[in-house]
Amino acid sequence: MLHTRAVGNPWQASLPVWRSRLVLVALLLSMAMLSGRAFYLQALNDGFLQAKGDARYRRVVEVPAYRGRVTDRNGELLAVSTPVRAIWASPAELEATPKEFEQLARLLEMSTRELRARLADTERDFVYLNRSVAPEVAARIAALHISGVFQDNAYRRFYPGGEVLAHLVGFTDIGDNGQEGIELAFQKDLAGRPGARGIIRDAHGSIVEDSGVLRPAQQGHDVVLSIDARIQSLAFRGLREAVEAHRARGGGIVVLDVQSGEILALANLPTYNPNNRSGMVPAQMRNRAVTDSFEPGSTLKPFTIALALEMGKVSPTTTIQTSPGTLTIGSATIHDAHAEGLLTVAQVIQKSSNVGAAKIALSLPAESMWQLFQDSGFGSPLHLGFPGESAGRVRPHKTWRPIEQATMSYGHGISVSLVQLAHAYLLFARDGDIVPLSLTRLAAAPAGRRVLSANTARDVRAMLELAVQPGGTAPRAQIVGYRVGGKTGTAHKQQNGGYADNRYIASFSGLAPASNPRLVVAVMIDEPRAGEYYGGSVAAPVFTTVMAGALRLLNVPTDAPLKAVDLPGTMAAVEEVD
Repeated sequence: MLHTRAVGNPWQASLPVWRSRLVLVALLLSMAMLSGRAFYLQALNDGFLQAKGDARYRRVVEVPAYRGRVTDRNGELLAVSTPVRAIWASPAELEATPKEFEQLARLLEMSTRELRARLADTERDFVYLNRSVAPEVAARIAALHISGVFQDNAYRRFYPGGEVLAHLVGFTDIGDNGQEGIELAFQKDLAGRPGARGIIRDAHGSIVEDSGVLRPAQQGHDVVLSIDARIQSLAFRGLREAVEAHRARGGGIVVLDVQSGEILALANLPTYNPNNRSGMVPAQMRNRAVTDSFEPGSTLKPFTIALALEMGKVSPTTTIQTSPGTLTIGSATIHDAHAEGLLTVAQVIQKSSNVGAAKIALSLPAESMWQLFQDSGFGSPLHLGFPGESAGRVRPHKTWRPIEQATMSYGHGISVSLVQLAHAYLLFARDGDIVPLSLTRLAAAPAGRRVLSANTARDVRAMLELAVQPGGTAPRAQIVGYRVGGKTGTAHKQQNGGYADNRYIASFSGLAPASNPRLVVAVMIDEPRAGEYYGGSVAAPVFTTVMAGALRLLNVPTDAPLKAVDLPGTMAAVEEVD
């Protein structure tokens, strides 16, 4: 009998049951992990993927705040922001042909090498190419349609006054932050706060969706200065002419409103153009009238005389023997330019006698002199809010030796800034009281602080009038139609711990009209080198030009006959060099 064996399916593998179950479990676990990961990314931690997507197309654009304007007291613009375009790029996204790249570099006013250096870091998402491009140039850049190059609104600061107001107004940096002058002093008021808005751009940089304002911009506040732009221009022009004519190293001028203490003009040389600062050096940026101090020379004599009058030590007619024109104190000797002999106290101011002023000073308590200097604003900042303001230097009275007290009477051994000197002369213009100075326009005049009696201040003012008359040291300070009072100063410059023999600072500080003062003007010329160097011949004529023009601009009534002034020949009288 034939027997047969059943043959199984050759394609069917005989596998253990546990192995198939293991594979099934592994598949189920993999599916669970993938599902969990998907749930985590899409539901629990969707921010990561969203951020990656947003990084390619969505941008948060800063909305620049319009920086406040700076104007003079009459509303004339001194600093204003003009609309421009900021050009930036994403190096990782930038795609441009060599020709487009060259055109872009030319429009940005840079070489292709410089542009490639800016874009070298392809890992960066943002780099500024130029933050201040004129709108018409920005339109030509946009017309190139270069992927990865973008534009935003921005502002560029413009200064209509240029070099005339440079030291006062200052300037901003590329980020529109104040760096000097009023722009720095009032940064918080002017700057405002930038805003932000969300946008979506396509690959060509075009905005395809605006998500709206995320944070509104807060515009900056305007600042109205006390400056009168007309008087400022007049002061700058007068100062520049004097500096050029006398080949001086520099100079400064300050014009004050006697009634309010407002600064109507403040100018310095050398200067710079804040609209084009290429090649500018630090020396040009220094606001000398505020930040620099110098020995004021004989412009300080009226304060010594005022204290002696106030304490009853002398009267205007008291006589002082100045012969033989020298005064020896210890090992030092004080000199007058000419031996004048017997002088009244008024003539000590008129003739600018160092010997007479020293003798009067030695009759006064040192502490009283020191206190008057302090009360007049010397030795401490005036708190104008201006960057780098100088306090000057007045040493404590307890350290004074007799020779030092004597020389301080004529401005030797004490240092002041030009704005401090102008401020102190308010005492004689305001009948003995003084007000703080202001760089911003005031709604009302501040209350004065009494320092001298009205009679003392008027007596000194009358002496200051004598100083500008024939026989005084500053006849060149006379003005047709106005009574004027003022005092010259000529001091050796300090050098290597001593004093230079042939380097001087010439100064003049005065007021007008003397019958009812409206303005105080202080002038300083640093190191005149054209032959003349006395305050009466170098600084006083600047005072005359600026004061005369300013009084007429303000329509101040005349208080003297309209006739030619009397000058002794072609040269001003000579005062003592301190």
